[in-house]
Amino acid sequence: MSPIREPTVVGVANFNAAEDAATLRGAMKGFGTDEQTIIDILTSRSNVQRQAISQAFTHEYGRDIIEDLKSELGGHFEDVIIALMLPPAEYLCRELNNCMEGLGTDEQVLVEILCTRTKPEIAEIVDTYERLYNRPLAEHMCSETSGDFRRLLTLIVTSVRQGARDEEAGVDGARAVEAAQQLYDAGEAKWGTDEEIFNKILAHESFAQLRLIFEEYKNISGRTIEQAIKAEIDGELKEALSAIVECVENAPAWFAQRLRGSMQGAGTDDKVLVRVVATRAELDLGAIKREYERLYDKTLESDISQGETSGDYKRALVALLGPA
Repeated sequence: MSPIREPTVVGVANFNAAEDAATLRGAMKGFGTDEQTIIDILTSRSNVQRQAISQAFTHEYGRDIIEDLKSELGGHFEDVIIALMLPPAEYLCRELNNCMEGLGTDEQVLVEILCTRTKPEIAEIVDTYERLYNRPLAEHMCSETSGDFRRLLTLIVTSVRQGARDEEAGVDGARAVEAAQQLYDAGEAKWGTDEEIFNKILAHESFAQLRLIFEEYKNISGRTIEQAIKAEIDGELKEALSAIVECVENAPAWFAQRLRGSMQGAGTDDKVLVRVVATRAELDLGAIKREYERLYDKTLESDISQGETSGDYKRALVALLGPA
């Protein structure tokens, strides 16, 4: 069983980068900006197509399209459009860097980006981070986090280099039973919990293998791995391990909950809203929409529309959601 792929943005057929570049140049040139044209083009093209538009724009006009967009747009609308224009790994690296720079670290962003991605995705983030910031992601995280939480995140980003099993490697039933027993022995079966074992297994194994391990765990223990983690572990580590477990079992539901959280309570957490919608649109946003409706009995579009988003910002997000 592979991860659910249900994109809302798939790009357009008969794509012409030079034509799109010319239309976008026209939308930004002269007096006033034609925001609707920018939304129509950029929310319907795939990221690969947007990169081609960016190159055509530079080739044709000697200008950087991202700089031009930044100078014409503002607020959260600008955030959505820039998120779409950057290559996905580069955008996520910028988000990781932002959440660690300055005063305090937003641990939830680290969890959202690093605990929910497959091994190949993490490998690309690790390479891109070092290229962009000239320092290893693991090293930057070590200086900003602590304890078992730090150990887990470090294992996630370093295990991709140490032969961690990738999704294509298939699954191994015997090893799954063995790992499930180790988890049981490290948690429920003893006084106190050996977090190191949880960290090692959940950071190192592929999502497909973890799915099997969690099934075996239930056979051994009689309760789910989620129940064990919630009972045995607390704090940031609990959040991080729970995110891995939930994404192994149903990533769209985890992201639906993340989106709901960003719109609940006083004010909208626009950073989360923009990041999740923009980064999942070509992966599983269709499935996230479905899970959202199942969990909350209302559509994601209605919550975004009735919430605190408005104008071009709202129109861009709704366009990325695709047809209802």
